[in-house]
Amino acid sequence: MAAPKVAVVGAGVIGLSTALCITETCPSCSVTVLSDQFSPNTTSDVAAGMLIPHTYPGACNSKQWFKETFTFLFAISNSPEASEAGIHLVSGWQVFKNTPKEELPFWSDVVLGFRPMSEAELQKFPQHRFGQAFTTLKCDCPPYLLWLEKRLKATGVQMHTRKVADLWDLHSEYNVVVNCAGIGAHQLVGDEKLFPVRGQVLKVHAPWVKNFIRDGDGSTYIYPGIHRVTLGGTREKGSWGLSPDPSTTKDIFDRCCSLEPSLRGAQDIEVKVGLRPSRRCVRLQREVLSRGGVKLPVVHNYGHGAGGFSVQRGTAKEAARLVGECILFYLLHCFYPGHLS
Repeated sequence: MAAPKVAVVGAGVIGLSTALCITETCPSCSVTVLSDQFSPNTTSDVAAGMLIPHTYPGACNSKQWFKETFTFLFAISNSPEASEAGIHLVSGWQVFKNTPKEELPFWSDVVLGFRPMSEAELQKFPQHRFGQAFTTLKCDCPPYLLWLEKRLKATGVQMHTRKVADLWDLHSEYNVVVNCAGIGAHQLVGDEKLFPVRGQVLKVHAPWVKNFIRDGDGSTYIYPGIHRVTLGGTREKGSWGLSPDPSTTKDIFDRCCSLEPSLRGAQDIEVKVGLRPSRRCVRLQREVLSRGGVKLPVVHNYGHGAGGFSVQRGTAKEAARLVGECILFYLLHCFYPGHLS
């Protein structure tokens, strides 16, 4: 009997992570990644890649998703593959103009060394009254996506550049389809709950900046990478525009310089724009499409918004578990046709 064939639609961080988890949990499967865009042309390539999680209403396992992701990436950061994968530890501060209601966020015991900032540390930020210091992980996104692709190819996963307009188009080629299309799911499956949150960021050369700085409202941040520093940002709900806006660039730069004045000396400023695939809650579920008595099991894993890198491994593991259930359905259907509704 031929190995079950699984198609993963989407080659951003969620699609590639999900494909990797499927190969680990269902090694007998034949996995193919289909996408009209691969790195460096995905939304994930624009992301800052900082592991600071976002809250997903209705998702009771947000912390578990984050913890599994942190554990997975922390192991890589302590391995010889850390540099190639673009993963490294970075320490810094999250600062607030007013003390937040939640002084101890749900993820405080997952990151390393979480503590309130001292008065001496806060002197660096005279406009802020409260802050949190901790160490977390950062993925430099393009190298991390390439590292994932390399891992997948080493396990025999096929990667094809292909625009998928309808998941049903894959029913004659694959036994299970996994939808990791990100913002593309808005059109692919007609999800009206999914909307873009436009993000514009700057990538600059400022090698003296070693610590991250994040304003507590999440709109202004400075994230040092291995080669470049990411300055952000914007959260423009409902905007589909991918063209950089010069006035936004100036605003981002000025806001970041107010937090770290030395950035006035930054050079080689590059502007990037991406559309975060946002919805009230991540869509992570299994369904069965059916036409004319033919069934196609589908697993959805999209809608991570700004937090995709922070929960990539956790949601990928859950999606892979659902794929395993679909494969069981497929095998039962093969051996006991007519006994399944």
